[in-house]
Amino acid sequence: MDVVELTPTRDQYAYTFGGVAPLARVEPGTVLRLWSDDAFGGVLRSVDDLSGDKVDLRFVNPQTGPFHVEGAEPGDTLVLHLVDLEPARDWGASAAIPFFGGMTSTDRVVTLQDHLPDTTWIYQLDRDRRTVGFAARHSDHHIELPLEPMLGTVGVAPAGGEARSSLVPERFGGNMDTPQMRPGATVYLGVNVEGALFSVGDGHYRQGEGEACGTAVEGAMTSTIIVDLVKGGAPAWPRIEDDTHWMTVGSSRPMEDSWRIANAELVHWVAQLYRLHVMDAYQLCSQIAEVPVANVVDANYSVVVKAAKALLPTARAFDGIHADLRERARALRTR
Repeated sequence: MDVVELTPTRDQYAYTFGGVAPLARVEPGTVLRLWSDDAFGGVLRSVDDLSGDKVDLRFVNPQTGPFHVEGAEPGDTLVLHLVDLEPARDWGASAAIPFFGGMTSTDRVVTLQDHLPDTTWIYQLDRDRRTVGFAARHSDHHIELPLEPMLGTVGVAPAGGEARSSLVPERFGGNMDTPQMRPGATVYLGVNVEGALFSVGDGHYRQGEGEACGTAVEGAMTSTIIVDLVKGGAPAWPRIEDDTHWMTVGSSRPMEDSWRIANAELVHWVAQLYRLHVMDAYQLCSQIAEVPVANVVDANYSVVVKAAKALLPTARAFDGIHADLRERARALRTR
């Protein structure tokens, strides 16, 4: 398999899903190696760089893309397999941004309190040890944390000619900020427009579930992705499959609606996979589901509902394309 490498120039960054001309056209089966900038566009490089001075929230989460997938039509399923995510810098940044985050006043959760202090943390990457270093700002504490790369944003163009901010997660994917979006995962997205027009970005060197302060360890990323396409079968909301779990993602507010969306999607998927009546699938999922919270800080909150494959009979989604992509990924690594 040939690998197509692409590093966008700054003027090629996309800040919306939809409303942007394609950066390139690719055939199903293409392997892409893509560079993407961090959520801040690389402007927070030291603890003295503050988001209030450096970050314009209209231009965050720069996307690499979009890519027009040949043959993709509305109603099809775009398939993206994350082969590898490799930090493209030796440092990552996180920040408490004024009026942004899960534990401060925001534009939607309004109080009379001032915002939390505008603060930046810089995490140094140790490639040999595969760690990122947390350095406290108000003491001498330093803690090495495992490097766990993920992509915060993976999405396609929305339906109806909409253009949505790269801060937003919705049916089209987008800024879901789930740690489940990691190497080895296969993502299924419903195609809404001709060519799908997918893009990726918002690399995280690691992130806790919920992304409570509003930012992860944000870092530039080199992502190796296999692009594929299934004709028809478009899921209503994003689905993720890895070697161990079936997963569905819901994004809305309040957060319980995100859970309801993802839970309903998993129930219907399990019913389809195992030829169960929906009520039986509902009962089964009620006893086995896990519910990691992806984010409670974006324009919509994202919740993942997942079921362990080990608890269920063997099944194949989309004709077993995940297993096929895993084999293709292994072949890439051994070349």
